[in-house]
Amino acid sequence: MNTSGEMRFRMLDRIVELEPDVHITAVKQLRADEEYLQDHFPRFPVMPGVLMLEAMFQASMWLVRFSEQFAHSVVLLSEVRNIKFADFVVPGQTLTVNASIQEQHETTTKLKAQGTVDGSVAVTGRLVLERFSLSDRYPEQGTLDPFTRREARREFERLYQPAN
Repeated sequence: MNTSGEMRFRMLDRIVELEPDVHITAVKQLRADEEYLQDHFPRFPVMPGVLMLEAMFQASMWLVRFSEQFAHSVVLLSEVRNIKFADFVVPGQTLTVNASIQEQHETTTKLKAQGTVDGSVAVTGRLVLERFSLSDRYPEQGTLDPFTRREARREFERLYQPAN
């Protein structure tokens, strides 16, 4: 929990490369002290597959948000296709996530994503993300749009650290 009392669920440490409307590369360093590793699995701690998928979604979400200049307050994972888990990610390893846009539509974006460890594929899949503003879908919550976009920009600025 952070100092404002708000819980954050971050599966990326930083974004290292970003080409709007095209591609993103982000990394997650798996630390031995991450709480979920105590249960998954105590004698052989590995990053759960669903969290590898979450890391791919979060990288894809940042690519979509940045590409559209944070125009929509909500970006959701709508669909996962052809997910394949090929290897484990263990503490001390870095999961490198790459995602590239395959198709853009009015409210959806289709991406191809993969996570690698030391150049070896750990997970691959195709993701469909949906984007919208609260004011368009839930007019009574539309006043939250500016706040949500502002917070997303702050988080993006924290994450985006391009490699030199």
